[in-house]
Amino acid sequence: MATTMGLALLLAATGVDGLLAGASLDQSIKQLPARHAIGPRAYSTYSRAADLGPGTACYAALGVGGAALTGAAAVVARRERAAPRCVRPLRLAAALAVLHSLVTARAAPILIGQRRVADDPAALTIVFERFAWWQARRAGLQLATFSAMVWALARYGSRG
Repeated sequence: MATTMGLALLLAATGVDGLLAGASLDQSIKQLPARHAIGPRAYSTYSRAADLGPGTACYAALGVGGAALTGAAAVVARRERAAPRCVRPLRLAAALAVLHSLVTARAAPILIGQRRVADDPAALTIVFERFAWWQARRAGLQLATFSAMVWALARYGSRG
């Protein structure tokens, strides 16, 4: 992956994966726990305005873009064979990105489901508990993907 395109792809994928991991950690560590302090109805109002509003396009762009860039970086690294030490962490990152996408496919409909029960605090609590469970796994996978990308960057240009 010693070409300019290969390095640019590696840097872009790492940047997007880092943004995604940061956004996901913010949601898991700060936003979701706030529902306990403000209540399920207030949190649902916030979530519908933020996560199901402009957040939908932002998260989709980061999620799909990160997975696509990570996969492309892995393919380019394998084809170029110029930085063989990058291939292993990039393969790992690509596999983690696929897993993250699968978990997101499970988590997203749960969060969207809050629209159906917006006036029922007990039902909202169940929705948010289920989403928080899946979100914790998403955050872990996204952080692991970013870590694998940083590992690939650290190995970039080294021989052996």
